Amino acid sequence: QVELAESGGGLVQPGESLRLSCAASGKISVTKGVGWYRQVPGKERELVAAITSGGSTNYAYSVKGRFTISRDNVKNMVYLMMRSLKPEDTAVYYCSVDRLLSRQGTQVTVSS
Repeated sequence: QVELAESGGGLVQPGESLRLSCAASGKISVTKGVGWYRQVPGKERELVAAITSGGSTNYAYSVKGRFTISRDNVKNMVYLMMRSLKPEDTAVYYCSVDRLLSRQGTQVTVSS
């Protein structure tokens, strides 16, 4: 059974940092393409960051320079380091591995 489970979300103040983690289990490998998406109620899901199977990274313009995506092929984990958080980063964050999107998500709230 394939499972993706995020953790690390929470409530932080503007300017602070958070690291999200995504554990992949079952017959799925983070050596394939991985990514992080986010969604705000009433808006479409947005791709925030991604790593291709070849190792190339790309980021949404709104997070470039503040967020860093990484993966651990041994632990089968995906991470999203988020710095200088802004209120507009508030959303539910979902991880994706090999085009499979997590159903759980983790809430990130940035508010003073």
